[in-house]
Amino acid sequence: MIPGFSSAGAPQVAVIGGGYAGFAAAVTLARGGARITLFEASRTLGGRARVVEKDDHRIDNGQHILLGAYAETLRMLRLVGVRPSVLETRRLALAYPGPDGCLLRAAPLPAPLHLAIGLLRARGLGWADKRAMLRLMGRLKRDGFRVAPDRPVADLLADTAQTTRITRLVWEPLCVAALNTPVASASAQVFANVLRDSLAAGASASDLLLPKVDLSELFPVPASRWLAMRGHTVRTAEPIKAIHAEGDRFHLDGDPWGTRYDHVVVATAPYHVAPLLEPLPALAPLAQRIAALAHEPIATAWLAFDGPLAFPEPMIGLTGGYGQWAFDRAALGGPPGLVAVVISASGAHQAISKDALEFALLGELQAALGPLPTLKRAQIITEKRATFACTPGLDRPGCATPLPGLWLAGDYVASDYPATLEAAVQSGVIAGRSILKRCGLREQNLLGIA
Repeated sequence: MIPGFSSAGAPQVAVIGGGYAGFAAAVTLARGGARITLFEASRTLGGRARVVEKDDHRIDNGQHILLGAYAETLRMLRLVGVRPSVLETRRLALAYPGPDGCLLRAAPLPAPLHLAIGLLRARGLGWADKRAMLRLMGRLKRDGFRVAPDRPVADLLADTAQTTRITRLVWEPLCVAALNTPVASASAQVFANVLRDSLAAGASASDLLLPKVDLSELFPVPASRWLAMRGHTVRTAEPIKAIHAEGDRFHLDGDPWGTRYDHVVVATAPYHVAPLLEPLPALAPLAQRIAALAHEPIATAWLAFDGPLAFPEPMIGLTGGYGQWAFDRAALGGPPGLVAVVISASGAHQAISKDALEFALLGELQAALGPLPTLKRAQIITEKRATFACTPGLDRPGCATPLPGLWLAGDYVASDYPATLEAAVQSGVIAGRSILKRCGLREQNLLGIA
């Protein structure tokens, strides 16, 4: 408890889920004077962006990047005391080493020159490729980045006569990385939103921000400490099984204290929502709507070599195989020789064994970087339902539900963005502020503490 601050009469709020959305909601609510109890079923904080311990090694369950455009995520990191130095800031660079590769790097200039000059200087792209890229960006800008009617990204690329090369080296990788959905089925409108707030925004908006710490330590763990220092409660290894309504309050099946809460924020993965809402008949249609969301996987191969690799950039693209992006973790504060190779969305890699995939990825890395050091160990982590499938015209629920006092937060909640850390944080902030407004409260710096 902060000295001099009384919680008498403060709304009691339960947050179910210790990922980025849940902690964004909890911090927002705490800044408005609510009393928070956050429940996380796992012993590890972070939800679907968390650290994994395996054989005495700590690795992330997937490789995430942030963009300079992630304003809410960056604000939330500052609020809980995360130092900017934990993020490696790099000008956007699409680097594909090898004889058939290219390098497109945003110039250190104000928008739109950062992209135009970067494209002019790009290596490995012909004039037809560069004109096609400018044609698509110009078309989207003239249309106010609205794609009506929404349609697959592949159709948008065909409509604007994109070349095969610019599609393969720029648009397809960017779409799959951002939306985790193949271009043949990904929403062109959501892709346009991403381009609007990154490539077409200020030069810093398209900067790549690569975490130097694991995903749990980046935000959930500092946020947990921030809450605890202010008298709030974070309970790990406490799974909540269901939510029950009693008049205008709620109690949770799994809460050992049996507390009655004024509000509940459900900040779990979407596929965990339906069981929580089962005792609430009024929310059955909502639960069915969320359960109907399709999902896409992300596979991350963690490869540890006995020496450093010759990466031209901390993040490079891979072409012609299974891997899409490779990250030099040694350049991001990790041990020398540690590499993460990411495969987003469903694809041909799902039809082969892990051993075969590991062998193929080693060949792809060697083709891009040259001879490799000896491989010491390898682990492939697959999140089978990493994100929702971001398809055209998808009907995503909002934070508010038909039942007053019960709210949703998560990267699947209605947003301009696909399932990203920024979408998760935004949803948590919206849910938290909505509760504060309902209670006649607002965010403030308690005793001058941010």
